[in-house]
Amino acid sequence: MQTLDKQTVSSRSVLVTGANSGMGRATAQRFAAEGWHVLAVDIAEPAQPAEPNITPVVADIVDEAALAKAIDGALAGKPRLAAVINAAGIFPTSSLESFDVELYRRIFDINVLGTLNVARVGARHIGPELGGSMVFFASVDAFAVSRNQLLYSASKAAVVSFTRSLAIELAESGITVNAIAPGWVLTEGTRRGGRIEAAIPDIPLKRAASVEEIADWAWNLGRAPSYMTGETVCIAGGVFMR
Repeated sequence: MQTLDKQTVSSRSVLVTGANSGMGRATAQRFAAEGWHVLAVDIAEPAQPAEPNITPVVADIVDEAALAKAIDGALAGKPRLAAVINAAGIFPTSSLESFDVELYRRIFDINVLGTLNVARVGARHIGPELGGSMVFFASVDAFAVSRNQLLYSASKAAVVSFTRSLAIELAESGITVNAIAPGWVLTEGTRRGGRIEAAIPDIPLKRAASVEEIADWAWNLGRAPSYMTGETVCIAGGVFMR
């Protein structure tokens, strides 16, 4: 992986979506701690005051035009965009019996269309001159499906697929595209209803990941283009092997 000096890092911005909570927030904080300017994108205003190096951006990733306008404004006078980390996503339960059209569209709009919108807006700002990197959040459920995650699993499989496609398409612009596929992670959402406690006995490492562990992977893949592109890294405590 390319090593960046402090002066180089301070002249770069990163776009992080889903930045108000969970893995997105931890990723935004990791980049900010490393000296990057962070555009912290979420659909709502953050509950906490803005931290150093972090600019909150309120935008819906499903609306490409609104997202582009918000990013254009947030980048004015700021360091150039060099990385895009799309951590935004939803994971409501669904099955053949329970799903409906509204739920299908909500999951695929946010998890699939939203990721593509973020990629297109980000690619325009990164541009072909200096290149950059993109990291998408997929899920281990794209490979090892879970009961009652019918639509979520399919949406994350789509993310894995277009990670490969965009890696080829954006290579000529000097942009690498990779994904991470977390398993169980200790977030606000997974703690609800005791789901994560029920899952831990089946994880070979017998624990869930922390949001900081996932942010470390987002940092390592996003901080600079490397020779790795089009890949999805599973960070799931051994669940995928089973």
